[in-house]
Amino acid sequence: MGIAIVLLTALVGILHLYFLYFEMFAWTTTGKRIFNKYPAEFFKQSKSLAANQGLYNGFLAAGLFWTFLIQDASWQSNIRIFFFGCVAVAGIYGALTADRKIFFVQALPAILGILFLVIAK
Repeated sequence: MGIAIVLLTALVGILHLYFLYFEMFAWTTTGKRIFNKYPAEFFKQSKSLAANQGLYNGFLAAGLFWTFLIQDASWQSNIRIFFFGCVAVAGIYGALTADRKIFFVQALPAILGILFLVIAK
C-alpha cells in the first residue's frame, strides 16, 4: 500500500506540474487541443485567467511534493490527505463546470490516494 501511495502522490504532483505548464505557458496552444470544445478566441481572451489557475495547480503540486520531505508518518499522511482533498474538490468542480474528463484525470487519482491513505491507517 505504501508504494501505491507514493506513486499516486508523485503522479498527481507531476500532473499538476503539467497543468501549471500548459495553463501558464501553453494555454493558447496546448489548451486548445485539450479543451477543443471551446472556440479558438476563448483561449486568447482567457489567457491571464488560465495562468492564475496554473499557478494554483503549481501550489497543489508543491504541497504534494512537500510530503516527501516530512519525516513524521502521521503528519505526512495528514498533509497528503489535505492536498489530495484539494485536488479532488478542484477536479470535481472542473468536471461539473468545464469538462467531464477532468474528473478522471484530476479527481479520481486524488480520491484513490485518499482511499489508500485511509486504508493504510
